[in-house]
Amino acid sequence: MSFDPYKIDLPITEVIDEVKAHLTTDNTLIVNAPPGAGKSTLLPLTLMQEEWLKGQKILMLEPRRLAARTIASRMSELIEDQVGKRVGYRVRFDNKVSETTKIEVLTEGILTRMIHADNSLEGVGLVIFDEFHERSIHADVALALCREAQQVIRPDLRIMIMSATLDMPQLTMLLKAPSVVSKGRQYPVEVQYVGEQDLMLLPEMTARTISKATKEHSGDVLAFFPGEGEIRKCEELLRKELKGLALHPLYGQLPQRKQFAAIMPDKSGKRKVVMATSIAETSLTIEGIKIVVDTGFGRTSKFDPKSGLSRLETVQISKDSADQRAGRAGRLSSGVCYRMWSKATQARLSEHRNPEIMEADLAALVLDMAQWGIMDINQLTWLTPPPKGALAQASETLHQLNALEHGRITAHGKKIHQLPCHPRIAHMLLEAKEADMLELATDVAALLEERDPLGREAGIDINLRIETLRRFRDENRLGRKFARIEKVAESYRRMFDIEVDNGPVDPFETGLILSHAYPERIAFARPGNNAQFQLSNGKYAMAGHKDDLAHEPWLSIAHMDARDGMGKIFMASPLNPRDLAPLVKEREVITWDTKRGGLIATKDLRIGSIILQSKPLPDPDESHLVQAISEALKKEGGHLLDFNESVQQWQNRVLSLRKWNPQGNWPDVSTPTLLMNNGEWLTPYLDQVKKPEDLKKIDLTKVLHHSLSWELQELLTRLAPEKIEVPSGSYVSLQYRADGEPPILAVRLQEVFGLADTPKVNGGKNGVLMHLLSPGYKPVQITADLRSFWDNAYFEVKKDLKRRYPKHSWPDDPWSAEAVSGVKRKS
Repeated sequence: MSFDPYKIDLPITEVIDEVKAHLTTDNTLIVNAPPGAGKSTLLPLTLMQEEWLKGQKILMLEPRRLAARTIASRMSELIEDQVGKRVGYRVRFDNKVSETTKIEVLTEGILTRMIHADNSLEGVGLVIFDEFHERSIHADVALALCREAQQVIRPDLRIMIMSATLDMPQLTMLLKAPSVVSKGRQYPVEVQYVGEQDLMLLPEMTARTISKATKEHSGDVLAFFPGEGEIRKCEELLRKELKGLALHPLYGQLPQRKQFAAIMPDKSGKRKVVMATSIAETSLTIEGIKIVVDTGFGRTSKFDPKSGLSRLETVQISKDSADQRAGRAGRLSSGVCYRMWSKATQARLSEHRNPEIMEADLAALVLDMAQWGIMDINQLTWLTPPPKGALAQASETLHQLNALEHGRITAHGKKIHQLPCHPRIAHMLLEAKEADMLELATDVAALLEERDPLGREAGIDINLRIETLRRFRDENRLGRKFARIEKVAESYRRMFDIEVDNGPVDPFETGLILSHAYPERIAFARPGNNAQFQLSNGKYAMAGHKDDLAHEPWLSIAHMDARDGMGKIFMASPLNPRDLAPLVKEREVITWDTKRGGLIATKDLRIGSIILQSKPLPDPDESHLVQAISEALKKEGGHLLDFNESVQQWQNRVLSLRKWNPQGNWPDVSTPTLLMNNGEWLTPYLDQVKKPEDLKKIDLTKVLHHSLSWELQELLTRLAPEKIEVPSGSYVSLQYRADGEPPILAVRLQEVFGLADTPKVNGGKNGVLMHLLSPGYKPVQITADLRSFWDNAYFEVKKDLKRRYPKHSWPDDPWSAEAVSGVKRKS
């Protein structure tokens, strides 16, 4: 049965012919259409019938699971079909597709896995990236891989990027693709600014605003919150106040049937209040919404390359998100949006949301690229290139997990990549399988991936969570939180074809399993510091002093925060040090420690940064000693070396010539650059250095000057001389500046009588700035034009000097007067 989109009154129908025409001739297209235009349903169903798609299917990537299921259901409904026949979906641990499926709606990293399984995407004619403005990392990675496939082996593969708000010029220029814009049919939305809010009281203030909105306007309400916690608190308050209304929470972890209940009309016909996270910004049409209450906050996971951890942060939304949220009130009729901030704050909001790739853990991305065979990630098409620091951290993590070796994927890494979970979890499961602890590992994996079911008041021991999960599972009374965890655990058991285990838990086995996922978070109790632990990555963390695990000698940490200094442990397990024998390495360690007197060379038994035993190293390698000093100089060399005034002036002379003569091959000798590259110019002078005083003795001016080629040394002396001879016969120092500003010649006025023009440097191209001084070396005039000074300002200056220094000679004709370096008495 053919599908006629024009029978449905949605704005996207106005551009369908244009979209079809482009995709007949072009293999990439960008479609910009506002929420509610019908792009996510009508376009795929229409394109499914195109001649160029014969015998092939459409894959459509959605950033959210609820949207994927809902859109697949809506499309199936439009063609009067069951989900899973012509239109189906694939989300993590759930799919409804069949051999007859022509459109598959996918989410998370599933599209990426399909590309890895078949990099030519055989049988796929079109890949659609829906809601691309959300800039999910999965969408960015999948687009990069699809573009690579399209450019190398599948020029016939069509890519369509759809979004409600996009930086269109940047995207069209990057992809060299045409774009189609659907203006949509947005009804007017009145925006009211409520004023600034206290984040700590957000549920209470939002409940008050929702209550006010329901009294002032008719229609259902959609309220946006940062997360589940705020939703639950607000719901509790509203249940007491809005007794006649149907209250529906809506967030990602909510059971599927409750999610659908939130987006569908209320069965009893009650007026509805939907309290949602950013899940409701796009894709989903929630019928009846005329009022939006926007807290102005969202929650995002940010990865910290310094700590190797991700943490959830509550952040202010961007302008495009605020517009998306407000637009929900005007999909079906005119509406109103209550913004819980001020107009002044609105003006300060950033224009677009930050792409997830800038803030996410990139371990899965790096492994994806390694599996693809790409060594240089930057060679792919990235709308936003991944940050170098996060890439380096991800690569280090994958090497620790034996997934990569010298940047290339290992056989173990390929096994990790085959599992649909984070590389850490995959490595942990594979190691547990080898040790015959897989049943326990599946429970641990599920707990790591989901929210803590017991909360912080239960303490940090993850084994309490496992024991509770197993007890509830055995008694068949899981409840909402544990049911969610069990669903993930069951998926892992199915994946490995193992049975459920509800037996007692050995905490040391749990600790060992966790150490495979987080080898850098193996932690040893600090002597004399109750509840404080040193991690194998060198960082420190603490548990509560009254926690059951506070006095354990060894811990394996699952969850902790990423704060600087002393971190806080949220979930961990005791660890038997005997189990760590394979991780103990003997290392010769040569470091520089200024506080402890300089070079320290030891032979250590270590687990990462945790030192189990340390002995002095009698004959350390000389090159390693020099390397240790060089590394220390990169970190703290600014005060280890003697960057005195002479050195700084030498640097400024070179930097000035570099600025004045861009083609002159002058090096960057700024202090940060010199320190980072100290191995290139300082190494020959470090072989006798043992302590901080030795570094201070190095004559940096001489060392740096000799680091220049002979030609540049000669040019430096000639073009940027240290001193200039003045008419009195004195040689006066010039003060050069790093930014290339004119060097300063501070000289007593009497020493330049008879000098007609301002002296110049750089082969006569650049004048100096003269600071003319009194006999007492106080500035009396600053000039870059000495000739003008003699003709004009000198006579006023002379009056003042004659009064202050009456014993000195102040001639009426400075042009012919004798320049003197001492005191010339009046005749």
